[in-house]
Amino acid sequence: MNSPLHGPAKALRLAGIGAVMLALGAGFAYAAGWIGGPQLTPQRIIDTFEAQAGHYPGYRKNHAKGLCVSGYFQASGQAATLSTARAFSQERVPVIGRFAIGGANPFVPDTAIPVRSMAIQLSTDDGQIWRTGMNNPPVLAVSNPQGFYDQVLAGAPDPATGKPNPAKMQAFFAAHPESAAFRQWAASYKPSDSFANTQYHSINAFELIDASGTAHPVRWQLEPQTAFSPLPGQVDDKLFLQHDLQRRLAQGPLRWTLRLVLANPDDAVDDPARPWPADRRSVEAGTLVIEQVDAPEQGACRDLNFDPLILPSGIKPTADPILAARSAAYSESFNRRSRESLGEGAQK
Repeated sequence: MNSPLHGPAKALRLAGIGAVMLALGAGFAYAAGWIGGPQLTPQRIIDTFEAQAGHYPGYRKNHAKGLCVSGYFQASGQAATLSTARAFSQERVPVIGRFAIGGANPFVPDTAIPVRSMAIQLSTDDGQIWRTGMNNPPVLAVSNPQGFYDQVLAGAPDPATGKPNPAKMQAFFAAHPESAAFRQWAASYKPSDSFANTQYHSINAFELIDASGTAHPVRWQLEPQTAFSPLPGQVDDKLFLQHDLQRRLAQGPLRWTLRLVLANPDDAVDDPARPWPADRRSVEAGTLVIEQVDAPEQGACRDLNFDPLILPSGIKPTADPILAARSAAYSESFNRRSRESLGEGAQK
């Protein structure tokens, strides 16, 4: 599992992917108050991050470039015995969603960033809300906020090049063997040519609570029903992924299978860097159907904070410390962008 680190090219490739993920993680860690002294407030850390990544008023502080979509979730009924959450038994659940790429720059070309995300809100007929933000990497590079802090230091841009120093990134990965699964994923990652044929992962684990009160730890993933096709070697359109999604949806709905992967008793449910074995039992909970693009940036998803701890009855968080930290960071980001003056087309 320990993917070797050979040469600056590979280190920079890992840095390119890892930098986007650490942007999430660094904010999570500091916003939760778990790194550094009291002088390191969430506000100061976001100021620091924006100083490095760029300040774009009114936009999300990560995954800044995206577009709003809508559709529905159609439950299969197979997960209803695992959780009382209405989403797993209701025949058709309205969904508001957002596809995005990682990073703070809303003007970067779609294909320049390897990390892609899908965030959705399911609103069930019992008045409850479920929000989940998912990414294409199946794991994180680190297990806890301290690791994120180390990654932030290693991934800081070199003033001479504007890019992370490969030697520092190599040293970071060598000092953090828990990053092995992430490094293996990053080294073998082949981007697809669409949001539509990308698989998205919860990364963190949650607990499904059944009617008897029994908890079933799971991670979930959305598996595309659209066939994989590789990203072209040369892409000139800066809105390539957005335009592709619009064209596909103009021809008909797009679908993903929601798969719930259940943990064995000895699986790590509080460590997002550790993958679970591929032979774990899973349940096809239903189908996510995306029907239309509402609008780039200004659709119904614009003012949604996709906090992963907004959960319905029947789903609970695990003890994974990154979950609480994500929630704190999302709140700070949402509050800040809500206060900022919006430029034309900005993401509030």
